[in-house]
Amino acid sequence: MSAVLEAKKQVVSEVAAKLRDSKSTIVVDYRGLNVSEVTELRKQLREAGVEFKVYKNTLTRRAAEEAGLAGLNESLTGPNAIAFSMEDVVAPAKVLNDFAKKHEALEIKAGVIEGNVATVDEVKALAELPSREGLLSMLLSVLQAPIRNLALATKAVADQKEEQGA
Repeated sequence: MSAVLEAKKQVVSEVAAKLRDSKSTIVVDYRGLNVSEVTELRKQLREAGVEFKVYKNTLTRRAAEEAGLAGLNESLTGPNAIAFSMEDVVAPAKVLNDFAKKHEALEIKAGVIEGNVATVDEVKALAELPSREGLLSMLLSVLQAPIRNLALATKAVADQKEEQGA
């Protein structure tokens, strides 16, 4: 009997460590998805560098309390799966949100974003953000705008002086 208890304690500490260390964690209800859909979801998450696992709710609740995220417990009812991302904050939210749009059976329930419990709306808002590359290209475009405008103004002045000289 104590071996079972030790195994459960190990799972709780493992989940608590993942909750603390991950940049982004999303809890979803996968009820209604068939095996091929779950396999497709796991594949998409794996390609994005996201770990996707199913744990017992009682063990997850204890792990959330141990990690200081007791606010997550109210979402831990019914069959849940948890997506952990150690590198990218946006990746699990984006993959799960896109998948949920195509498959209505998948329901995003809650999340933990950089150590703070997040609501469904916050997770969906995070998923709608552009990728890191998209944000960098937007920043580059904003930084280039003044230089581009200066170049256009200089060319206009040069053209005007050329017309006056002719």
